[in-house]
Amino acid sequence: MDYKVKVNHSITFELTKNAVMGLDAVNSSPNKYHIIHNNKSYFADIIKRDFNSKTYTVAINNTRYTVEIKNQLDALIDEMGFAIGSKKLVSEIKAPMPGLILDMAVQVGQRVKEGDLLLILEAMKMENSITSPIEGVIKSINATNGDSVEKNQLLIEFE
Repeated sequence: MDYKVKVNHSITFELTKNAVMGLDAVNSSPNKYHIIHNNKSYFADIIKRDFNSKTYTVAINNTRYTVEIKNQLDALIDEMGFAIGSKKLVSEIKAPMPGLILDMAVQVGQRVKEGDLLLILEAMKMENSITSPIEGVIKSINATNGDSVEKNQLLIEFE
């Protein structure tokens, strides 16, 4: 699986990177695309995007759809219990994979809300935004910008 796509909170399917790259789509203007699939023409308009939840509102031929797109890192984060809306008690953030800290976006003592950006981790040539799974206060930070981290290395602790 490269991407897991959920449409209108009910229909779920998987897309490979090859399928996405093979899509015959032309950007006709900002947020608007002309797509040909199976010899049929579609007009897509991206109406709204929420990068934190990776959710988009898209109109295809004037019919609106809510689309949620998750990659392998998102699936791993969900598996670890860091999903937004998770009721698990979280006291620490560990690196989900080896990588490089590009930006530590918080400081010790800072109050964060669920969904706030904590850090950006570069892994597998991708920048991955790690957001807070809970509302809380940062107790300690165990990595800084430019640090290489290993999988499961403690990065942030909450009070």
